[in-house]
Amino acid sequence: MRSVTTQATEIKDPEAARKALGFFKVMAFVVGVGLLVLVLEMVLRYGFDNHALDWWPQPHGFIYIVYLVATANLGFKVGWSLGRMVLVMLAGVVPFLSFWAERRVAGETEARLAAARR
Repeated sequence: MRSVTTQATEIKDPEAARKALGFFKVMAFVVGVGLLVLVLEMVLRYGFDNHALDWWPQPHGFIYIVYLVATANLGFKVGWSLGRMVLVMLAGVVPFLSFWAERRVAGETEARLAAARR
């Protein structure tokens, strides 16, 4: 019988996990940039009464939902707990945090994938 530690680090389908990681990395970057544009939209709107980016909140919401799907997809493929998935999902609502979370998640997942190759 395998230990809990072994089960937690084992990735059943490394190729699917690699694809999910690639999708997650792209979506984390896109949602991070999109969040910065949303902050700019709010500054322009409420600070300067400029409505040039009034169209942005809806596309940003759709992009965030795709980020949630990418995070859940990766989380299920690499065996994260629900709590970990939620924390990574919430990283997409704090400016600049999605960039940091993407680097950390990518590093950890790539290390696990490299270990799975051996």
